[in-house]
Amino acid sequence: MKKLKIAIVSPYPPSDVTLSEYGYHLIKHFAKKEEIEEIVVLTNTLETGSYPQTDGNVKLIPCWSFNSLKNIYSITKTIKKEQPDVVLLNLQFMLFGDKKIAAALGLMIPFVLKMLRIPTVTLLHNILEEVDLSNAGFTNNKVLQKAYNFIGSCLTRLILQSNVVGVTIEKYVDTLRNKYKAQNVVLIPHGTFEIPKLPNFDKPVENIKVMTFGKFGTYKKVEILIEAVDKIRSRTDLPIELVIAGTDNPNVKGYLEEVEEKYSHVEGITFTGYVAEEDVPKIFSDSTAVVFPYTSTTGSSGVLHQAGSYGKAAVLPKLGDLERLIDTEGYAGAYFQPKSVDSLADAVEKVVTDNAYRKALEFKNYQAAASLDMSEIADWYLLHFGRVMRVA
Repeated sequence: MKKLKIAIVSPYPPSDVTLSEYGYHLIKHFAKKEEIEEIVVLTNTLETGSYPQTDGNVKLIPCWSFNSLKNIYSITKTIKKEQPDVVLLNLQFMLFGDKKIAAALGLMIPFVLKMLRIPTVTLLHNILEEVDLSNAGFTNNKVLQKAYNFIGSCLTRLILQSNVVGVTIEKYVDTLRNKYKAQNVVLIPHGTFEIPKLPNFDKPVENIKVMTFGKFGTYKKVEILIEAVDKIRSRTDLPIELVIAGTDNPNVKGYLEEVEEKYSHVEGITFTGYVAEEDVPKIFSDSTAVVFPYTSTTGSSGVLHQAGSYGKAAVLPKLGDLERLIDTEGYAGAYFQPKSVDSLADAVEKVVTDNAYRKALEFKNYQAAASLDMSEIADWYLLHFGRVMRVA
């Protein structure tokens, strides 16, 4: 059987564009598959620094830029030059920019590839029908929200021109099939990046570390978490360290710097900045609990899957896609009301002080994460690659 050459359009670490971490781990597992001869990663150019040297059958080609109007041309040109057997697009609606035209032009790529008869699979991490545009930081204006939804529907129809469109949440499948009458939409679970060995759940907590991880500034806000931890300290004298791991969302540059200055009077906060892939295990392993200070959701949560893989308790709002993950994939957590400092403080305090409760959450989340690792997800994609190549 002929081995495949695949092209993957995706950000890649150390890019700060969203989905880079997901792309990295999926590519890592693809590279181990015997069916694949070469992986060409079409990633974005970096403003500073450079990409790492890749080994084996992975080749990085920086050929597009965040907010560039030329991405549709440069990506298509590179794909035609490389002549892959199949293309995988790792997409969400703001992948190519936070400027409306740049973002929209990038999302037209599936339609262009269809016109060129290039077999294409798209992984779509979010759909606008399930995004709260106000809480997610898009707009509070009702007229603009209607305009966004109309444009989003048009762009979704272009994305659905892919041979196969995979989504990570079952409700997304139903929405796309019912609204757009699309028969090429399939469920492809998010998967867990890495499954470390079974943690020691009886290990005593030596230092209480409450950690949050991600790209902050839009619907992920850390002010509520800082104030909740400060409230717990004031009423319990617990020596809680707060770790804010990650960077600004590319759409909100300078957010964390402003937060750090605003709360400079609060002690015991560590802002890690960008966390390299090799440092991720330690960040999670050292934490007592992982908190999700979200006001909205825009797709499946890679951070929740990571928290589970390291056997960590989660503190999260039971809303949107997080609630769907809890219901369908078996994760668990201590819940709080979004935007409520008191509710979040109560949830965090219970997790860090009630050892039996915390251990139960840790074990359940590890079980959920271990049930479907990224290697199996890569196999799902290989099945779809074979299917689209036969019909293209």
